[in-house]
Amino acid sequence: MKTIAVIGAGTMGNGIAHTFAQSGFVVKLIDVSEKSLDKGMATIAANLDRMLAKGTISAEDVAKTITNIITYTDIKDGVVGADLVVEAATENVELKLNIFKQLNEACSHNTILATNTSSISITQIGAVVAHPERVIGMHFMNPVPIMKLVEIIRGYNTSDEVTKTIMDLSEKLGKTPVEVNDYPGFVANRILMPMLNEAIETLYNKVAGVYEIDTVMKLGMGHPMGPLQLADFIGLDVCLAILNVMYEGFKNPKYAPCPLLVNMVRAGKLGVKSGEGFYDYSESKKAEKIAKQFILS
Repeated sequence: MKTIAVIGAGTMGNGIAHTFAQSGFVVKLIDVSEKSLDKGMATIAANLDRMLAKGTISAEDVAKTITNIITYTDIKDGVVGADLVVEAATENVELKLNIFKQLNEACSHNTILATNTSSISITQIGAVVAHPERVIGMHFMNPVPIMKLVEIIRGYNTSDEVTKTIMDLSEKLGKTPVEVNDYPGFVANRILMPMLNEAIETLYNKVAGVYEIDTVMKLGMGHPMGPLQLADFIGLDVCLAILNVMYEGFKNPKYAPCPLLVNMVRAGKLGVKSGEGFYDYSESKKAEKIAKQFILS
């Protein structure tokens, strides 16, 4: 594989593009607007500058990584010549199915089609394309350039050959791939999201406050980040979407989102991305309040 197309220039998409480009692949980064692409490229540049400042990469590495990325606003143009397409759009079933229908028309039947979904059925996504054996889940962790794990999810029809190719490719990126089967939430979110939801329930039931809940989990359970802080970091809208997928998939009330989470998302309090969630991330409060609230590990 030499050329990788990445659909979506948001948090996950630009991280995936960064990782492939830094590993020497030609990356075609695709999004619907130039503004989104510019923002994604600015994030990649800022992350590379931080790595340069820490001495983990050279100035030459920075230049090569940026040069390896080409941006597009049209899927058909962006996927031409791609050996692998990695979809990293919003965690929305209809959106992803629509993208894969477009990929079915635009890509060669030899192109491997991967999705970065963290909860949605790979089998369902694969059902909308010809040759569903080439559809696979490639769930990176955030922040992608730093986190080592990649969940490799086999759909019902995913072939052994495609699975091995993606497992080997992940190792070439310096990642640790783990193969899992196609059930709602897979492994990571099937375990993580109920924990985050229970932390929100604990707050909702007034058992303890935000700081207290996170401190118990950090100091008592050895978590590097408290569950409410982590939910803010992931995005409360993303947490809600994943819980809804799992609730619908399992029909089990233990996956039902907490009413507090639902209301916060409705109110636009999405965590870091919106400037406020369980913590206040506004510029005026950041230095003063966050330093007091977080116990640094």
